[in-house]
Amino acid sequence: MSNRKETVLDLAKFIDKGVCVKLSGGRQVIGTLKGYDQLLNLVLDEAVEYLRDHDDPLKTTDQTRALGLVVCRGTAVMLVAPTDGTEEIANPFVTQDPAVI
Repeated sequence: MSNRKETVLDLAKFIDKGVCVKLSGGRQVIGTLKGYDQLLNLVLDEAVEYLRDHDDPLKTTDQTRALGLVVCRGTAVMLVAPTDGTEEIANPFVTQDPAVI
């Protein structure tokens, strides 16, 4: 056994590919992963931030803000997901009838 710590995530397969990063506090950034380290600090190029709703800060809107080259600090990273091969689906657990609880 080696004494070297390894990260749980293997982000090497996502280098130079699009990723979606959710950060603590509700921010969401999409960009091209250019680098990372064992502390999960991420370098994203051509990054775009999805702005949050003014009424509900936990929800994002379709409005975006171009950021360019960004370093996401590992302590703030909550989720890293590839943008290719994923799509948003409707929630199957939401009932259509509001009277049913």
